[in-house]
Amino acid sequence: MTRPPLRWFPHTLLARNIALLIALVMLSQICAIVVLLHYVQRPRVERAAAVFANYVMTLDDLLAVTQPDARATLLARLHGHAQLPAEAGIRPPPNLLRAYRTYQLGVFLDSLRAHLPADMPVHWQAVGGERLWIRLHVSAQASDTPSWIALPIPEDAQGKGLDAAILLSLALAALAALTGYAIQRHLNQPLQQLTRAARRVSAGEMPAPLPTDGPTEIAAVSHAFNQMTQTLQQAEATRALMLAGISHDIRTPLTKLRLSMAMAMPHGSDSSFVIAAESYLDQIETILQQFMDYAGSGEREAAEPGDLNALIERLAGDFAGLGHEFALSLAALPPVAFRPISMMRLLMNLMQNAIVYGGSGLAVRTWATLEAVYVAVGDRGKGLSAHELEQLKAPFQRGANARAHSGGTGLGLAIVERIARLHHGSLQFHAREGGGLEVWVVLPVPAVSVVSVVSATPTGTSAATGTAR
Repeated sequence: MTRPPLRWFPHTLLARNIALLIALVMLSQICAIVVLLHYVQRPRVERAAAVFANYVMTLDDLLAVTQPDARATLLARLHGHAQLPAEAGIRPPPNLLRAYRTYQLGVFLDSLRAHLPADMPVHWQAVGGERLWIRLHVSAQASDTPSWIALPIPEDAQGKGLDAAILLSLALAALAALTGYAIQRHLNQPLQQLTRAARRVSAGEMPAPLPTDGPTEIAAVSHAFNQMTQTLQQAEATRALMLAGISHDIRTPLTKLRLSMAMAMPHGSDSSFVIAAESYLDQIETILQQFMDYAGSGEREAAEPGDLNALIERLAGDFAGLGHEFALSLAALPPVAFRPISMMRLLMNLMQNAIVYGGSGLAVRTWATLEAVYVAVGDRGKGLSAHELEQLKAPFQRGANARAHSGGTGLGLAIVERIARLHHGSLQFHAREGGGLEVWVVLPVPAVSVVSVVSATPTGTSAATGTAR
């Protein structure tokens, strides 16, 4: 059992590859920054802290042996204070935008405190300029408390230049992602062409050969697809030629058989045998015609704009002349491009099936939406299950209600299905309200074709309602 895909997970190959590329680039950048900070910057900052601590202890020793007057002068030049300023803190405050610099200052302060004696605390101040406050062992006067002096922060601890390096790294990562996106889009173009060509083949058309000048893998797929379409085209031509030849070769002896039976029977004799034989011959010719219709299905016929309602009214009038009346409910339809002979064959097959297998409640209705035109042929016959209805689309399949009727081959709905797909449409089965079955033919139309047409729902007001007679 297949699991449903996660909603947040990309569904297209392009989106998955871009997401993977971005994740890899981000991971590589994070790893690079971690390596830079831990293995390059941290040792450098710790060495700077050790040198700075040695400098501070040397300064403290030097001030300890200096005369009090000279010591006071030196401490004044070092901004010596008896009390620590209130702005000074233990560590710099956290800053998300400058997290790398805060990290380096924290490493520097920790390392500096580790190298200095415990009685020489270190504080950091950012107000009025960044500086370090360190308490020495000496004071301006011998009786005073130890003095705090302010020293500038070494450049190695400030992280200057690292922000530019990180920004450059992020820019390169974005450039890599954009480049990967462009490459993937270029690779996806042949796949999109292959998808469109495969859909045209499934609709009964033969697309132009795909280009084979792309990457080796894509070119191999395109070449195999071109070979497949050529093989299908040759098989289709061979099948049509074979069926045409069989039809011609069988119809010739059938015609001779009719003449032979007519000439062999004496004038005035019982002709029941001849009538029965001619009925069987008619069934054979009907079956041959169905095979020919399935083999052709109108691929070579050109599509042209036409009025589906007019075609339906004409066919309904023909059936009414034979005693089969169809109730018509025809809504305003946009112009639809269809193959006239193929569409007439499609509608005739559906209406003939409704007459033969439905018997009563014959009706045809049409309506349009913004995306498609619908033609529904209904009857009040005994309905079939959804599984049985779908099976009827396949060649040589007949429903349970059709097995009592002779002369059929199970190709009627297969022909309708092929003609519908040839028009980029579909064939649907629906239970009819009040009992019976409706067969829907759905034909897509361009959006611009229905701008000036008021769409009608299946139960909406019809443009023409009546009964064909």
